[in-house]
Amino acid sequence: MSTAEKYVHSLKQIKEAEEKIQTQIEEHKKKVSEEFRNFEIYVSKTINTAKSDGEKLVESSMEQSKKKASTETENIIGEATSKSKTVSARIDAQTVREIIDNLLKEV
Repeated sequence: MSTAEKYVHSLKQIKEAEEKIQTQIEEHKKKVSEEFRNFEIYVSKTINTAKSDGEKLVESSMEQSKKKASTETENIIGEATSKSKTVSARIDAQTVREIIDNLLKEV
């Protein structure tokens, strides 16, 4: 084989190697791109799930707070009603006289 033929043969081998490497690069690029898209989809779903879970948690917490506040309010009203009955039962003639005197002072 002459030097020129060896040179041409070497160039062909280099070109084939370049094409093979370029094909491998393109395949790897496609694979990485697909993995990235899959990751984006996964992250998006995860964010949406977390958002939904967070909203449900907030709603649940609000509902629990409302129930607790309602129960506490009912307890306070019950205590106030009970105490008002006790207080009104303790009014005697002296207390009535003081109330009337105080009211008349204002007039």
